[in-house]
Amino acid sequence: MSAELLSILALILMFVIATVFPVNLGALALVGAFLVGTLAAGMSTDDILGAFPGSLFVILVGVTLLFAIATNNGTVDWLVRAAVHLVRGRLAAIPIVVFAIAALLTAVGAPAPAVAAILAPIAFGFAADYRIHPMLIGLMVAHGTQAGAFSPISVLGGIVNGVTRDAKLPGDGLVLFLSSFAFNAAAAAVVFFIFGGRHLVNRGAVSPGAPAPSPNGSAPAPSPASSSSGGSAPTPSPASSSPGGSAPGPSSGGSAAGSSSGGSAAGAAVTSVSVETADDAAPEPVPDAPDAGAGGLRLTPHQALTLTGIVALCLAVLVFKLDVGLTAVTVAVVLSLTSPRTNKGAVERVAWPTVLLICGVVTYVGVLQEIGTVDYVGSAVAAIGIPLLVALLICYVGGVVSAFASTVGILGALVPLAVPLLNQGTLGPVAMIAALSVSSAIVDVSPFSTTGALLVANVRGMERDAFYRKLLAYGAAIVVVGPLAAWAVLVAPGWLG
Repeated sequence: MSAELLSILALILMFVIATVFPVNLGALALVGAFLVGTLAAGMSTDDILGAFPGSLFVILVGVTLLFAIATNNGTVDWLVRAAVHLVRGRLAAIPIVVFAIAALLTAVGAPAPAVAAILAPIAFGFAADYRIHPMLIGLMVAHGTQAGAFSPISVLGGIVNGVTRDAKLPGDGLVLFLSSFAFNAAAAAVVFFIFGGRHLVNRGAVSPGAPAPSPNGSAPAPSPASSSSGGSAPTPSPASSSPGGSAPGPSSGGSAAGSSSGGSAAGAAVTSVSVETADDAAPEPVPDAPDAGAGGLRLTPHQALTLTGIVALCLAVLVFKLDVGLTAVTVAVVLSLTSPRTNKGAVERVAWPTVLLICGVVTYVGVLQEIGTVDYVGSAVAAIGIPLLVALLICYVGGVVSAFASTVGILGALVPLAVPLLNQGTLGPVAMIAALSVSSAIVDVSPFSTTGALLVANVRGMERDAFYRKLLAYGAAIVVVGPLAAWAVLVAPGWLG
């Protein structure tokens, strides 16, 4: 049996084991990377460890640590109150504004993970304090980052256009950008109505800083996640802390989300494909928003310093192109030194089980790429010989693999694989490249992608394990529907060159 085929079978086996037993899938993936890489492919230990996503690890740890500090000292709650003032309390406008900001930042050149790292914690603050479904606000961040990701001056847009030029294929940067924007905007519109957008419209506006009314008109009941007013540190919710002090996430032991005993395994989360609508799965009641009447938008000194640190992170990443993870860690350490007592325990709130899960799976996929499994699958697909069917299968290869691995790497590998097919003249290169790009990027809502991992790590208002399962189910649906829709709209009609 070839190493490529064995690596695919091993991946399937990992998912099965994680489903049956309460073992963290990331730990299984690291074992799989070691065994498959060493025994089947003859890789050295250095090569296997080289596949570990160090940058992603630092992003996850740095950003969640920084915003754990911001949550402890009330800065996130202040940001929620300020943003509600900006939209004049119109709840239905909040998800749209989040989508637009994310799209704008990526369109002007910010990497999608960096934008998600900055926006996700703040957006989930809206969700928690104003009872907006966490899936709605999280997916608005994810689809917004992808909507602007293929502009001519963006990271992905520059890579795809460069690969296209190197392959001497005709390209159209505007078509590429508009295709990605249109598909992600359509997905965001569907998400808006599935996860409670109609209820937000019906609820109208709330007074900035006032408690959000419940659907039956009564004030929301306090929950364990309730924030204190006046800028004091909020009490950690079940979604952000566990009895043992470690942040919950897809389980790495016997319990799921770190808050239930003998609970569901991470593997159960992997195979759950139940996506509930807002009508039957509204999030649990969340805390009243801090009272704006007493202190308005007045900042405490440490909140002001924390806000300055967040702004500095944005400038460092977006303007000076510094690494988001290392910069976030630096800001977090500076804030910890300025107020050690307030920020005590922030490290324990980093989502360590999630970090292990995501980094382990990405490491295994890196081993697959090193072995040549991706090229193996792509070549097998291209050998079929029916151009339209091959185009569809290549889109699916891009979508499925990109849900677990780097979108940049997948596009760099699959566009050249499509060149022999495009040189036949039966398919339009512009349409095929746009469809492949959309298929590979729209699936970044998967919890195994960088953007999806950041959503899982920063969720508020819902237990992290429950959010992980819902995001996994939605990501699976996008993997199935996204490439097919891109192929059906862009490639099959033949209306693009």
